[in-house]
Amino acid sequence: MASKVKNILISQPKPADLEKSPYYEIIKKFNVSIDFHKFFKIEGLSSIDFRKESKVRLNEYSAVIFTSKNGVDHYFRLASELRFDTPDSMKYFCTTDSIAFYLQKYIQFRKRRIFFSPQSGISDLMELIKRHKNEKFLLPCSEDHNNELSDALENSKISYVKAVMYRTVSENMTFLDLKKYDMLVFFSPSGIKSLFANFPDFQQGETLIAVSGNSTAAAAREAGLTISFEGPNSVAPSMAKAIELQLQSSNKGK
Repeated sequence: MASKVKNILISQPKPADLEKSPYYEIIKKFNVSIDFHKFFKIEGLSSIDFRKESKVRLNEYSAVIFTSKNGVDHYFRLASELRFDTPDSMKYFCTTDSIAFYLQKYIQFRKRRIFFSPQSGISDLMELIKRHKNEKFLLPCSEDHNNELSDALENSKISYVKAVMYRTVSENMTFLDLKKYDMLVFFSPSGIKSLFANFPDFQQGETLIAVSGNSTAAAAREAGLTISFEGPNSVAPSMAKAIELQLQSSNKGK
């Protein structure tokens, strides 16, 4: 049986105001220590590399699908570098409302050309895309993107092209003493990749491994890790809540 969890490593940046985050409540409630360190950084492809590697011409597409704010930033960055003025007729499809509203950083928000899934789900977004199936879709993404959406687009015979516009690069995390932590929490396959890039001889032992999302879970299993729990889920709508429920179980009576 695993020992009581005392130290947790979250592979994300520390919240700007920790005391207002759900992690602060976990620290107080369970008397645990939580460290925050992002395991990777995002680097955008240069316009030269983008032209060379993707062969994509932005002016050939009438709609763009965004799955992250990184996708938004690097699409408009490359559009500027390539001197492509996005037309007013361009349609934007977003996996979440927060990404849709983030578009206001670059364009005027108009409902007639910005679409998003109210439930932040792939299936709901696909229903919106199918209503505009005659558009030519561009999907900005990273090198290690999740294939769930692209698989759905292909299954629905939607005309689209993936455009790698940015990549994830592992940060130097060798300063960490992983033996100190009873629980490691990962939010993307890039975090798992960085873990083994920094610690190729990492042995899990009794360390609890928590993951967010199916793609992260798949990457963890492929790396030989045993997943202790996953989130978000129907019981825990956030990773913070999933961690809380795990601590209630693992620290009970210890």
